[in-house]
Amino acid sequence: MIEAALMCLALNVYFEARSDTMTGQYAVAHVVINRVQHDKFPDDVCSVVKQSRNDGTCQFSWYCDGKSDRPREPYAWAYAQMVAADVMLGDVTDITLGATHYHANYVRPYWADKLEYTVTYGSHLFYK
Repeated sequence: MIEAALMCLALNVYFEARSDTMTGQYAVAHVVINRVQHDKFPDDVCSVVKQSRNDGTCQFSWYCDGKSDRPREPYAWAYAQMVAADVMLGDVTDITLGATHYHANYVRPYWADKLEYTVTYGSHLFYK
């Protein structure tokens, strides 16, 4: 169970934030953990990462984009696994201030105005 959760979290960090700073990667990982702890989301890491919307799209677009989910950049993959482990072990403070959502700085999703902005790290803006 823990091994599966670690894999799901690492994959999400890898595909969502591998080009971000270390801080940005930790922040993306914390959003998943914050969702697990929130009553409006599934209560385990893999279910949060794989959650789909009513329209068939996914919460995290990489998961249902039709592309391979196999990491192809060994260094970035190793780093994502380290970030995931640190966050799952509780070794890193939640720097997102409880964020349950984020988006890249080059898009403006419909929900952004409905949530409270918390911080920006790397190329992502975070909200709760």
